[in-house]
Amino acid sequence: QVQLVESGGGLVQAGDSLILGCSASGRTASVYAMGWFRQTPGKSRNFVAALRWRGAASTTYADSVKGRFTISKDNAQNTVIRRMNSLKFEDTGVYYCAATVSNCIGIGCYDEEDEFNYWGQGTQVTVAS
Repeated sequence: QVQLVESGGGLVQAGDSLILGCSASGRTASVYAMGWFRQTPGKSRNFVAALRWRGAASTTYADSVKGRFTISKDNAQNTVIRRMNSLKFEDTGVYYCAATVSNCIGIGCYDEEDEFNYWGQGTQVTVAS
C-alpha cells in the first residue's frame, strides 16, 4: 500500500503562484510515477501533470497548464511538488495527488485516471478572478 498526503492549496488571486506538495509513504519503492488531477463539482477528474522516475524518466502536462505548472520530486522527502504560476480562474478545483505501481510502456502514459492505483484526499485551490 502507498499512502498519499497533499499539502498546500487555498485561496489566491488570478496571476498568483501556489505550490502543492504530495508526500508518499508506505511501499514507495514500487511506485513508477505520480500525478495530479483536478476535479470541479459535477465533473470527473481531469489530468493536470505527471512525473515518472522509474524506467524512462518523463514529465507530462495537460495543454492547459504547459508553461505555467512545473512538477518535480524531492527525493529526500519522498514528495512530489507542483509549482503553479500565473494561476487562472479556471484552475479552481480540488486537486488530487495519485501514484501508480504500473509500468506503462509507449506513448500517452500516466495521463488517465484509471492508470493510477492510489489517491490522496484532495486539496482545494480557489482562484479569485
